[in-house]
Amino acid sequence: MARPGKPTFVCAECGNTTSKWSGRCEACGAWNAIQEDVPLSTGPAAKTLGSERGRTVPLSDLSAREAPPPRTACGLSELDRVLGGGLVPASAILVGGDPGIGKSTLLLQAAAAFASRGLKVVYISGEEASAQIRMRAQRLGLGDATVALGAETNLRDILTTLEAERPDFAIIDSVQTMWADHVASAPGSVAQVRAAAHELTSFAKRRNTAIVMVGHVTKDGQIAGPRVVEHMVDTVLYFEGERGHQFRILRAVKNRFGPADEIGVFEMTGAGLAEVTNPSALFLSERGTPSPGSVVFSGIEGTRPVLCEFQALVAPTPHAQPRRQTVGWDGGRLSMILAVLEARCGIPFTGLDVYLNVAGGMKVTEPAADLAVAAALLSAREDAALPPETVVFGEISLSGALRPVSQTENRLKEARKLGFSAAIAPEGGKTVDASGLRLTRMNDLASFVGEVFGAG
Repeated sequence: MARPGKPTFVCAECGNTTSKWSGRCEACGAWNAIQEDVPLSTGPAAKTLGSERGRTVPLSDLSAREAPPPRTACGLSELDRVLGGGLVPASAILVGGDPGIGKSTLLLQAAAAFASRGLKVVYISGEEASAQIRMRAQRLGLGDATVALGAETNLRDILTTLEAERPDFAIIDSVQTMWADHVASAPGSVAQVRAAAHELTSFAKRRNTAIVMVGHVTKDGQIAGPRVVEHMVDTVLYFEGERGHQFRILRAVKNRFGPADEIGVFEMTGAGLAEVTNPSALFLSERGTPSPGSVVFSGIEGTRPVLCEFQALVAPTPHAQPRRQTVGWDGGRLSMILAVLEARCGIPFTGLDVYLNVAGGMKVTEPAADLAVAAALLSAREDAALPPETVVFGEISLSGALRPVSQTENRLKEARKLGFSAAIAPEGGKTVDASGLRLTRMNDLASFVGEVFGAG
């Protein structure tokens, strides 16, 4: 622990504290992540935390005054879904995403939607002037929205304005541009980001105001600043998407008031972000004639079933070390599936480059996609296309056995709704209604290889 009075340094990736600066963090190994940290000894007095500090209320005797008001839905069903059913009063929300992905556009549309529902909304930007925000609002057709605009970076002035306005919903764009005058550090530093997030979160709880803070992301896709900021807030949302594709995905990474890993899908248009109520049809809209290496996976994102396409390419390598390249899927899990195919099914991939892609820029993390990945790899290796009306899902264990996955019936319903007539899934699990689908159950990976590709 650093001595009092001496400068301390903290790692922005893991929060490790040291007494001197170094180029590499000794705790997590991150490079160029250590920044000077200023203690909050000169911070605001205890009274800024609210007059209710230290007061306890019996859980069984919550009065109507203490009970939180109901959620407020904005009318954007995709955003309401990700928030868990609507905006919760006194909540702190952190939104991150790549530059230019559409965070400010989404929040401006959300501000106008909440204002139309009768909420008092304040939009404060530290990156744009009020006139620039107004220009964007007119381009989006929101010029008549009753949203109060502000351009400021001084945290004290922002809190004073919010204290006077008492809005129901406030947007801070972005938290990295805010600076607190009681912290002797540059804007965007670890100490400044932590102080700004702490003060804004405290204000949200004290004044029953829902606050959304926009956070910049690092090159690794993580929200810049200390990870403690993500622990402070109630909800963490990531706005994802590929610049070459028109749709964006709003994903809930943390949500104290609803399911995590829920997604909302939007399409970027000239008039702003449009909701996509049927994301499965969008992800499969560009799917042409089925070719070797193409397999449709029926997945679950949060509470919503989503169909997407896995594409694999297997080709002889001219290099001594074959390449293993993945987009939208975990590279370590791909190596595991290749090892299981070779060890349990006798199908080697030695001397072959392997490329795996989730079409449309979708990111899949659930292990239920293992069987779809294996099917795509075998289809590309054997140059044999699967039937176009078939969906595949299932988890593969290291023994080669196929494990049942959750929400099988919802996966099959979504596939049936989009016109698929056959499905391949693991044996076991709950009995499901597969009416309208030709459901094939498989016990292990070797049976799947022999049944579908006649080998193994």
